[in-house]
Amino acid sequence: FSPGLLLVAGSFAAFRLLNRGLERLVPPPPSARRNRWKWRNIWTSLAHSVLSGGGALAGFCLHPGLSEDLVGTHPPGAHSLVAVSVGYFLEDFVDMLCNQKLHQSWELLFHHSVVIICFGVAVLLHQYVGFALVALLVEINSIFLHLRQILLMANLVHTTCYRLNSIINLGTYVVFRIATLAWMTRWLFLNRENVPPATYAVGTVGMAIMTPMNIILFYRLLRSDFFK
Repeated sequence: FSPGLLLVAGSFAAFRLLNRGLERLVPPPPSARRNRWKWRNIWTSLAHSVLSGGGALAGFCLHPGLSEDLVGTHPPGAHSLVAVSVGYFLEDFVDMLCNQKLHQSWELLFHHSVVIICFGVAVLLHQYVGFALVALLVEINSIFLHLRQILLMANLVHTTCYRLNSIINLGTYVVFRIATLAWMTRWLFLNRENVPPATYAVGTVGMAIMTPMNIILFYRLLRSDFFK
């Protein structure tokens, strides 16, 4: 096994253990006790978002020149961060598959499949790690998406905290999700001659799937939190 695959396996096991122990660390409120696995799942996802989103942002802040070469070079730890994220997405895929009905989770399962394939290519080839790091900037917004779910489950919708989180969630959605995906699509288009056909096909299909999914989610957030 390559070190990258060992990291993926270790990350999978670590997030699995975290998921199992979270109910003791963060006991669910009465309103969430009927869906305990979901409570644990969201907190596990929040932990990953803080780790990966914060790590990706730190990487670009500490290494501003990284964006000039997203294929062959990357700062120390970037490859490890992408491998850890693959482990998390595998764990979350298994968790949803075991605990949620398919018609309720198919969108996220599909999303995770695309991410696992794209990030897996970066981990195995030790290339496009910088590109994967750009994709992890999306997780900065995911922090507030997961906080929103936690507040909903805790029945704290009519609070200042929820309202403030909704505003930050929408702002980070535009900056770190929609703008990031648009930048990645533009990068793929401009560098199509320098990217092998198979890798270009994987990236293009990934962007073609992610972009409409995120636009639909943005519409749902607007409708739910601002235009009821």
